[in-house]
Amino acid sequence: MYKLSALLLLVMYLMLAKSSKADNAYNNATSDTLKIAELPTPNGIEMLFYLQRDPNTNTIIYELNWNKDGTLNIDDPIHPYWKLYAKQQQCVELSMIQRKFAFGVSAKAIGAEKYDIRILSYKKIPLTLMKGTDGKYHIFVTILNRQAILNRVFVRIDGGPVWSPNVKFMELRGIDTATGKLIAERLKP
Repeated sequence: MYKLSALLLLVMYLMLAKSSKADNAYNNATSDTLKIAELPTPNGIEMLFYLQRDPNTNTIIYELNWNKDGTLNIDDPIHPYWKLYAKQQQCVELSMIQRKFAFGVSAKAIGAEKYDIRILSYKKIPLTLMKGTDGKYHIFVTILNRQAILNRVFVRIDGGPVWSPNVKFMELRGIDTATGKLIAERLKP
């Protein structure tokens, strides 16, 4: 059992190190932490939301997982994957470890076309996948005590071990469903 745990830790470290090295040109041009406003905004993608974090510009895209017949996969409704900005914006699947322990999601049906969604590395923030007034699926979250459609999550990391990084804050950004205005909130885990 000890050998298996050590092997899993090593594989996770190598996967995260590979991801971190992909943006070394960007990292060399900045100080210790990225400036949130300078991070790239994914476009041309039909996504629910995206997640960015220190130490580089690589981004996790969360989009709907459609079946071949055009229906939503009710057992696995969200498909997360990497967008590697340092590699010509190449899209790459998450590794098994990243999908199961870090950036993957759990989904539980809580009604007709409505799901409770949790990011596996931080399950405390409830996300809801459901159709909005426009008839399209969105991720809904509470930001500043208001219902919002989630656009972006940013996680500020300041060192720490691979399995338990030192998270200084998380920023949730979205559109207030009542006013249509952009709102954001920083949370300390």
